[in-house]
Amino acid sequence: MIRYEIEGGHLPVLICYPEENQTLCTESGAMSWMSPNMAMNTNAGGGFKKAFGRFFAGESVFMNEYTAQGGPGMIAFASSFPGSIIPYQVTPGNSLIVQKRGFLAMEKGLDLSIHFNRKLGRGFFGGEGFIMQKISGNGLVFLEIDGHCKEYNLAAGQRIVVDTGYLAAMSETCTMDIQTISGVKNMFFGGEGLFHTVITGPGRVYIQSMPVINTASRILPYINVSTGSQGSGINIRLGE
Repeated sequence: MIRYEIEGGHLPVLICYPEENQTLCTESGAMSWMSPNMAMNTNAGGGFKKAFGRFFAGESVFMNEYTAQGGPGMIAFASSFPGSIIPYQVTPGNSLIVQKRGFLAMEKGLDLSIHFNRKLGRGFFGGEGFIMQKISGNGLVFLEIDGHCKEYNLAAGQRIVVDTGYLAAMSETCTMDIQTISGVKNMFFGGEGLFHTVITGPGRVYIQSMPVINTASRILPYINVSTGSQGSGINIRLGE
């Protein structure tokens, strides 16, 4: 088990302290700072097929491995968006399904692959897309969560209804489906869209309070992008 600490509140950074010869894996460009004895090795992370899958899952094609050499080391990974960093202990039979871009770092020995929502309805209307990420094996993984993270432990058959984009991760033992919002007025004037995602246990569910796509849509009306012969620029309107 790699020692670690998470600092920074809702602008979090993960600081790990691997022992000699312990290795952490992360996507390309995720390292923020490290001790001089951390050796980096860039590779395809399991070959072309898995690299291709990571591309469609929203991650970088190449993986970086950081190994402490000549003694204990230190390495930090900062979150790319205001939110939370959470650890999850993956064990055989206890894999994790994660949203795109949710992977931050993991112990070497874990496997990062793609997970398909096989039903058309889930892919089109569930808000999570056809492709998510699956993390399996035996070891510790760290996830980026947009905003605050709320965890629920669902019993067998227990369900929770989640709005589009708010599902961050769930145990592989959970199932995901869609539910049509009832009532014409609710559909068209309720502001919640036409469908909700329904997660059924048993297993853990991680829900995020500030999906990055929702944040972007709130900011967009205040941003003007102008182009022309004088060049291009971005103007931000405040106080409207």
